[in-house]
Amino acid sequence: MDILAQRLKKVRENIKKSKPEYTQSFVAKEIGVARTTYTAYENGTKMPPIDTLSSIAKLFDVSIDYLLGRTEKQGLAPQEAEDADFQAFANSPELQKFYKELPYSKEEAVKRLRDIWEILKHET
Repeated sequence: MDILAQRLKKVRENIKKSKPEYTQSFVAKEIGVARTTYTAYENGTKMPPIDTLSSIAKLFDVSIDYLLGRTEKQGLAPQEAEDADFQAFANSPELQKFYKELPYSKEEAVKRLRDIWEILKHET
């Protein structure tokens, strides 16, 4: 079994300990492939295309480099993590309101918002 297959199975099974829904069927559905196709990825009999590999890495919250055995560090690279954080922000309807309205706000309101933000940052 190749390193990709081993890591796919290992990561999914580790996640499954705290999230029992992470079966092969669940993962297959989440990434948009048949269960038999995902099973073939875990068995090492089929290699996922890069876009599918990217979807798997995102679902498992690991880097593609980790899945391919290029690194032992499971977490996302700093840039990948920043990109994921930005996407979460960009996709949040509540935060989009600020993004859309802030440029049209009065300068004093923006300054007050910054001041409030600084206070909140120091409270946590």
